[in-house]
Parts: sequence; structure tokens; C-alpha cells
Amino acid sequence: MQPRSFQLKALPLLLGVALGAVAIPAFAHFLVVYTPQTALVRATDLPFHLVFTHAFNGGPSMAMDKPQRFYYAKRSAPNEQIEEVDLARYLEPIQWAGEQGPVSAWKATVPRNVVRSLGDYQIVVEPTPYLEEAEGLYIQQFAKVMVNVGGVPGNWSETLGLPAEIHSLNKTYANWTGGVFRGVVLGNGSPVPYTQVEVEYLNHDLDVANNTFVADGKIDAPHPSLAAIVILTDANGQFSFTLPKAGWWGFAALSVGPENEYNGKPLSQDAILWVQATDLPQ
Repeated sequence: MQPRSFQLKALPLLLGVALGAVAIPAFAHFLVVYTPQTALVRATDLPFHLVFTHAFNGGPSMAMDKPQRFYYAKRSAPNEQIEEVDLARYLEPIQWAGEQGPVSAWKATVPRNVVRSLGDYQIVVEPTPYLEEAEGLYIQQFAKVMVNVGGVPGNWSETLGLPAEIHSLNKTYANWTGGVFRGVVLGNGSPVPYTQVEVEYLNHDLDVANNTFVADGKIDAPHPSLAAIVILTDANGQFSFTLPKAGWWGFAALSVGPENEYNGKPLSQDAILWVQATDLPQ
């Protein structure tokens, strides 16, 4: 796990002690917001699984409280305001079959009549902070995934004013394998220069019927640094990454939100963005 630097705040985290006392895997926490396909030809029911886990290794997974908010943001016409539609009523608690036993997670099926119009849907999960006892801090990850219906462009490139957010400079649902994805890390609406962005591949298929990951990963990383790739934003808070394999890629900017304390402990507000890559047809 990459240490959370809290470069925007002065917090005395005793990470060295925690890492020395407990064996911590060298990969990051990710709030996985999974739906099978984000580029839709027509409206359909949208299934989601929300799991707090380690994306590349498929675990360990952590218990997840009900999100504080689960919604989509959409602009129906160029001159209209972005509309936020609450999706929390579709959330259902599940027991995710993790490698260390079942943990609480969530699923939802958003009916097609709720996402029936053409265009972009920015789907957002704002979770309840999670206490990471090994690090002695709370983690709150503001996660986004985008869905497009019918190929009509919409508000995919707009920011939503989240405390921690990745501003997409490419459509997250329209990327050929080998293409370059670009984004800007924002903390409280402002670009965050020279901050770390962790990139992980969702290396295990989801067995959604049984609420678990398929046991075998798609690839084996020969070194831990290839399981959780770390890149830096530039002076303008921008980063780029070439997507080498089809599937889901998660981008996590750690400790970029404005709040730094929760329940008397340090709080890391992270920005998560999920990007889907597609192979060129043969």
C-alpha cells in the first residue's frame, strides 16, 4: 500500500509504526463500482456492485457501511442545469464472499426507465468513512463511473464539485485498448499538483450471482509495483496513462479532499474514477 502523504494537510501519521507491526499488502484500497458495460446502445436495467476491496489482487475486502449518497448527475440539454437523481432506494445490502470471510457490501439494479434518455450519466458513490485500523485513520473515497446511452455525448467532461474528484479529459466509456487516458486531480475544486495517483487493473472477474470474485486473476504481476502503479500529476494536476489491457482500470488520488479529521482520527478523502477499455475488433 502506498503511504497516504496528506500533502495538503499537516497530519502526524505514524505509518512506519503501523506498517512495521502489521503485514500490509502493497496495493491500495479501492471502492469498486462495477457494472458490466458502460457504453450502451439503448437504455437497459443497470446492475451495480459496490465493494471496498483491493482491485488487482481481488482482496482482502473490507466491510462497507451504506453509502451516504448514491446518485447520478446528468445534463439533459446544453442549456439546462445538471440534474442529480437519487439512486439510494435501489441499494440492497449483500454479504460479499471475501478471502477472509464474508463482509458487508452493496448491490443495486437501476431500472431502465430511470436511465431511459440518451446521453451521459455520471454515477457517484459517496461512502461513509471507513476506519482503517492498521493505518489509524478513516478513508472516504468519492467514486465515479460514467455510463452513456446511445452514443450521444453529454456531461462526461464536467466536474461535480466533489470534495475529492478526478476530472476526466477523455470519455471513460470510449477507450480502445492501448489508448491514452487523461485526467485532472481536484481537491475541493482546485487542481492538485505533484500528487500521487494509484492505478490498478480490476484483475478478477466478478461472480455477481454469488457476490464474489472469480478465483483466478487475469494476469500475474511479476513485481508489487506493477500491481499498484503509481504516477504523479504535473504542475497543473494533470496525469495520463496508457490503458494496456481491456477491462476496468481504477484511478485513485489519495488524501486530496479538504477534510482531514473524522471521529477524532485522521481522515483521508480520496478521489476514485473507473475507466473501461475495449479491444479493437479483429
